[in-house]
Amino acid sequence: MFSPDLSSPLLRFSWLQVPDSNEDGVAHSPARKPRLIALCELEPTAADFVAGDEMLNGQQRKATHEMAVNLFTPCQMGKFDLSHRVVLAPLTRCRAINEIPLPAHAEYYAQRSTKGGFLITEGTLISDTAAGFPDTPGIYTEQQVEAWKNVVDAVHSKGSIIFCQLWHVGRATNNVYQPGGGAPISSTNQSISDKWRIVMPDRTLDVPHKPRALQTHEVWEVIEQYRQAAENAIRAGFDGVEVHGAHGYLIDQFLKDSINDRTDEFGGSIENRCRFLMEIVKVVAGEVGADRMGVRISPAIDHMDATDSDPLNLGLAVIERLNKFQNEIGSKLAYLHVTQPRFTAHGTKNYGEEEEDEEARLMRTWRRAYQGTFMSSGGFTRELGMKALADGDADLISYGRLFISNPDLVHRLKVDAPLNGYNRETFYTQDPVVGYTDYPFLDQENGEGTH
Repeated sequence: MFSPDLSSPLLRFSWLQVPDSNEDGVAHSPARKPRLIALCELEPTAADFVAGDEMLNGQQRKATHEMAVNLFTPCQMGKFDLSHRVVLAPLTRCRAINEIPLPAHAEYYAQRSTKGGFLITEGTLISDTAAGFPDTPGIYTEQQVEAWKNVVDAVHSKGSIIFCQLWHVGRATNNVYQPGGGAPISSTNQSISDKWRIVMPDRTLDVPHKPRALQTHEVWEVIEQYRQAAENAIRAGFDGVEVHGAHGYLIDQFLKDSINDRTDEFGGSIENRCRFLMEIVKVVAGEVGADRMGVRISPAIDHMDATDSDPLNLGLAVIERLNKFQNEIGSKLAYLHVTQPRFTAHGTKNYGEEEEDEEARLMRTWRRAYQGTFMSSGGFTRELGMKALADGDADLISYGRLFISNPDLVHRLKVDAPLNGYNRETFYTQDPVVGYTDYPFLDQENGEGTH
């Protein structure tokens, strides 16, 4: 049993019954399980949070369930009042033309909107070097900004809140997507292994191409591109932005020690590897406000060869810096969005009990360390989402593939109705209807009306 030393000059711990907090675009519950709050002069270490987990005995867990929130409990996500905790996760759908969103985008997002609901767009390109998929929309030109206004208006007309996810794939691309067929940019000049594939414009698959490492002055230029993209998103009418720092894309290529081999101020120590993300957070927050931005990370995900030798402490290092930043500016981010380790681009891994326990330990440690709203994603069902919220392991749950095939997912989950299956073959096609806006609503299936 963990027993904190209350006489320590460094750390003092006490049990506090706290309301759930908003961390990263995720809604909060009015009540959540007792959790260990560190009242400290110095930040608690990873060991403190792992040890604190042991204090959650059976009696405390029972009390947690008695006060449990669920997917349909309203929550306060910073300045935003959410009516439920089911979030549309960012989903690449490849339906733009010349990187410009179409009327089909407005219909797609409006279909998935509910009064008081929260949506995050597909990854949206911050520059002309950012793409790694065909037909993805951007937010770096005036034409793109104007086109997004129609999408935002359609979502707002349904009473939903929508953030734009800011995305740069870094080395996870092919020269065909780069200006003039040039080399992709990254933290490194190491290539991604050939076991990974890039979706080409004709929807065939090819290998990622060798990147070039950004020079130090170029890193600062990319940071400025994130700031400009955030400004553009607000001008387009978005309620906020999510900085995509996960899944082996550019920011993750700076965070992960298996990739980042730099010797400047953006490489080497964990402090330096976190610097790129934190400089982006600072300029984006300065542009739109911390309470209008979320951050997504995936410390334990190996997508596109993005591995780290110590994912637990990488996650804690990022969280420590986000907490410090929030405390310094006196405002929390809208949320922190973390992808569960079991989720990969190729689907949900089939873990044994031991691996599932380790995954749960990682997520709970990060969740308890972060001082704000915590959103979790990756392979959630209705039951798993309910359990994560009831156990206090998340404030918001984002759903991806289930939302693709069920535009009325919130309603279906609420009434526990059967779900439409999804067709993977239409995930990345160009068709603006088939596999995009033609999945039926429950009332259509029951012959009660149309949308």
